Amino acid sequence: MFTGCGTALVTPFHKDGSLDEPTLRALVQRQIEAGIDFLVPCGTTGESPTLTRREHLRVVEITLEEAHGKVPVLGGAGGYNTAEVIDLAHALKGLGCDGILSVTPYYNKPTQEGLYQHYKAIASAVSLPIIVYSVQGRTGVNVEPLTLKRLAEIDNIVGVKEASGNMSQMASVIHHVPSGFLVLSGDDALTIPLIALGGRGIISVVSNEIPKEMTQLTRFALGSSFEAARQLQREFLPLIEINFVEANPIPVKAAMALMGLLEPVWRLPMVPPTEASLAKIEQVLETLGLLAGQGVHAG
Repeated sequence: MFTGCGTALVTPFHKDGSLDEPTLRALVQRQIEAGIDFLVPCGTTGESPTLTRREHLRVVEITLEEAHGKVPVLGGAGGYNTAEVIDLAHALKGLGCDGILSVTPYYNKPTQEGLYQHYKAIASAVSLPIIVYSVQGRTGVNVEPLTLKRLAEIDNIVGVKEASGNMSQMASVIHHVPSGFLVLSGDDALTIPLIALGGRGIISVVSNEIPKEMTQLTRFALGSSFEAARQLQREFLPLIEINFVEANPIPVKAAMALMGLLEPVWRLPMVPPTEASLAKIEQVLETLGLLAGQGVHAG
C-alpha cells in the first residue's frame, strides 16, 4: 500500500496564519493528477507540531476527502507522549486513514527498549498499519536495525521511514527485517541507492514541487531502470538540495510560493528564508523552468 513515492505534504496557511483549506484541496488534487502513489499529511514537513488537534484532524480529513480512495493516506501521529500518540492514532483511524506514520519520541531520548515498548503499545492499541519514522538528526534518537527487527515481528508495524542518512545502517536494516517489511527513504537524494539495496520507495519532500517527476524516478528505480532514474536525479538534484538550504519546510514552501502554489506563510518557530536563501531557491526554480508563469520545466 505504501510502496513507491509518497508526498510528505506541506500545510498551507492564509496570510493571517489560519489553515488554507482551498489551497490544501488544490495541492492534494495536484498530487493525485500527477500520479503520486500515496499521501502523508501532518508529518513534520506539514508543520504538525504547530497544528492544534482540531487542525491536525482537519488537514487529514481534507486529504482523505480529496484522495477519495484513489491513493492511500498515511496520517502523521507521533511524539514523545505515548498515550497522546495512541489517542491521536485512534482519531485518525476514525477518519478513515489507511495507516499512520509515527515519528520517534523526541527530546526525552528513550532507550532502544523504550522505543520498542512505545511502538508496541501503539500497535497494540490501534489496528492500523504503522510506519516507524526514524530521523535522529531531528529527534536525537536512532531506531537501530535490531530494534526494527523486533518491531517487524509485530503484525501491524509494516515499515520504516529511514532518514538517518546512513547508508550502512539502511543496508543493515534491510538485512535484518523480513522481505515484506517496507523500508522507505526519508531523504530524496538517497531514493535510488536505498531502492538498489532493497528499499521500497520514498516519503518525499521534493514531490511537493515535482510530484510527477519524483514518482517517475521512484518507479524507474523500483523497475531496475536505474539509468532513467539517474537522469531524473541529475536534473532535479539542485532542487532536492536547495530544499534543505534552511530547515525543512522553510525552503520547500518558499519554492512553492514562487511556483504560485501557496502563500509563503509559516508558523513560528519557522520563519521565512533569508534573502540570500530565497535568491538561491529562485535561481534553481528558474533554471528548471518551475517559476510561476514559466510553464513546464526545461527538462
